[in-house]
Amino acid sequence: MSRSGTGHRAPGPALGAGTRRVLLVVLGVVALGIGGWAYLTPQAWYESFPGFGLRWLPVLGPHNQHLSSDIGAFYLGFATLTLIAAGRPTDTTLVRVTGAAWLVFNAFHTAYHLRHLDMYSATDNLLNAVSLGAFLLISAALLLPLRRGSTTTR
Repeated sequence: MSRSGTGHRAPGPALGAGTRRVLLVVLGVVALGIGGWAYLTPQAWYESFPGFGLRWLPVLGPHNQHLSSDIGAFYLGFATLTLIAAGRPTDTTLVRVTGAAWLVFNAFHTAYHLRHLDMYSATDNLLNAVSLGAFLLISAALLLPLRRGSTTTR
């Protein structure tokens, strides 16, 4: 039921349950990968993130094992929440809370990195902006309502 009490949702963008699930799985799997890597091998994660021959963290300053491990733990916690939500894509409250939490993180994370692109190459700047922007958009999309009649099977 809408806030107006009429039972009708205002027209506008909405996501189907399958789309919600895919977006949540993408966020959850990426978080699981980053989190496991940072927590289990903090020095290696710091020296070689994001992988593929790129090294985005060493230019930010010296490695701090405690901080790297905490980042890993944070991502593992978010992965847990996100993958639970992926299993319940029609639970609008759970999906929106998950999306809101990711949106807060990704907004601040993206803002920081966009202010500090001067330390990277043009290619790294582009990859930073595209990857961070994509996760910001995915997070925001999870706040959209569930499309009417959208169901999913488990």
